[in-house]
Amino acid sequence: MASLIRALRVATTCPRSSPAQAPGPRSMACTVGPTTEKKVPHQRILKETQGPSVVAQGPSRPLPSTANVVVIGGGSVGCQTLYHLAKLGVGGAVLLERDRLTSGTTWHTAGLLWQLRPSDVEVELLAHTRRVVSRDLEEETGLHTGWIQNGGLFIASNRQRLDEYKRLMSLGKAYGVESHVLSPAETKVLYPLMNVDDLYGTLYVPHDGTMDPAGTCTTLTRAAAARGAQVIENCPVTGIRVRTDDFGVRRVAAVETEHGSIQTPCVVNCAGVWASAVGRMAGVKVPLVAMHHAYVVTERIEGIQNMPNVRDHDASVYLRLQGDALSVGGYEANPIFWEDVSDKFAFGLFDLDWDVFTQHIEGAINRVPVLEKTGIKSTVCGPESFTPDHKPLMGEAPELRGFFLGCGFNSAGMMLGGGCGQELAHWIVHGRPEKDMYSYDIRRFHHSLTDHRRWIRERSHESYAKNYSVVFPHDEPLAGRNMRRDPLHEELLGRGCVFQERHGWERPGWFNLQGAAPVLDYDYYGAYGNQVHKDCAYNKLLGDEYPFDFPPHHDVLLKPVGLLALEDVRARRRCQLGCVASRSLRKGA
Repeated sequence: MASLIRALRVATTCPRSSPAQAPGPRSMACTVGPTTEKKVPHQRILKETQGPSVVAQGPSRPLPSTANVVVIGGGSVGCQTLYHLAKLGVGGAVLLERDRLTSGTTWHTAGLLWQLRPSDVEVELLAHTRRVVSRDLEEETGLHTGWIQNGGLFIASNRQRLDEYKRLMSLGKAYGVESHVLSPAETKVLYPLMNVDDLYGTLYVPHDGTMDPAGTCTTLTRAAAARGAQVIENCPVTGIRVRTDDFGVRRVAAVETEHGSIQTPCVVNCAGVWASAVGRMAGVKVPLVAMHHAYVVTERIEGIQNMPNVRDHDASVYLRLQGDALSVGGYEANPIFWEDVSDKFAFGLFDLDWDVFTQHIEGAINRVPVLEKTGIKSTVCGPESFTPDHKPLMGEAPELRGFFLGCGFNSAGMMLGGGCGQELAHWIVHGRPEKDMYSYDIRRFHHSLTDHRRWIRERSHESYAKNYSVVFPHDEPLAGRNMRRDPLHEELLGRGCVFQERHGWERPGWFNLQGAAPVLDYDYYGAYGNQVHKDCAYNKLLGDEYPFDFPPHHDVLLKPVGLLALEDVRARRRCQLGCVASRSLRKGA
């Protein structure tokens, strides 16, 4: 059995493909031609034990003629949405799955659940997912979802990362999430197999864990069915029928399938990688792209049992406990785009590209050295959908009333599925959600961008490559820039204007005293044969803007007014204090 170190040596000696003539992603590395789909034993077991093809026999149950809501897609988010619709008392809710539940991307997910993220809204969403999977479903159905609580460990190998973790711990306290910042020595006690020589500290969250995709989705649909919802498998959707009302507003009328149609006023697009295709059926633009995302499963590791899951952000790698083995994966700067998304893809995988996966092996071996001599039991490389800002696409599409999105979860559909499924259900039944969900609302994207191929591709790549980057308050994207500029752009640029991007617009931010700092074309961080920009003034200024404190440009803004502004503030403050003191004396008299 090949070991991780052997795979690393093979990858480093593999001949690199020559750079493409035009900038942009390649299709594959170290192989010729497109990536091939690889059917896995899971599919053979499902199909062969049932004799003739289930698809050929038609849907798993007869289609109703009408439904209040039709959910398209039987993955994590689709099943969670159906479950929460049923809990809200929505009768006649139907879920349509073209193959079997979880057959698209959910079945091969790692199933990790981390409770802490920089966004307070996401912390709430993750908390709800955990409640549903670890407690609610088992109480309702008596079935175990496969939830395992083994804790989570975030690795800080620099001071800035440790500061971020301390902020996460503070945020967690506000929401009742237990977490602890550990020293390298304390981390070694908790995780004896870990190399802690290069660590500043870690963040330990004892109630993190993992979910089983099949167990969770099966339990969700059973709980939903008990409340009157229907799940229909082997029923591909072929079209969305639309009508125009008396006011000229386009509305959903029906869902068409190979086996009949269902009249409905509401459709929820939870089709994952295939969400764009479903959107096109209704004339709705869904800005996401499909990419290969991979992990490997190791052989048995002595002493790894009951260890927490690990996220080494600076190495862009995660280590998930899988019994007495580890799943090793991460996010690289050169992911492979799935150019032609096949509607026949079910319970399938791609061949793993070791040239792309190499960096994760290096990071994993550095963090847990015993992996250097550990064998690889299996590889998992499947499709995942990613969005331009690394946020899910949710809410009612502006082009079509009654057409809701619940897709583009950036490989976090299992984690966010419970919270987002609940919010989608409330959105459908009660209107706008109570939580601040604007950052997930599809309407956050200007309509000129949702069908802009280059913008979607560049920004989605950057969101993938920076998935584990520190989240700074003054960050700006380097991808998808210079799409929309006003008539004064060049004049302002020549006078030292440093631009920021908002809704595709290059917006004036502040003025650099050292001269012009133009935004250059996206270099894909040196991936796909592109050359990284050298001596780029804008990139350097942006790098300087990456503290958690006031960024350097605040000093630039204050220099023209200098001490005069400071003295003015002090004078006003003295005046306010004097007035307060005077009022207090008069009141006492």
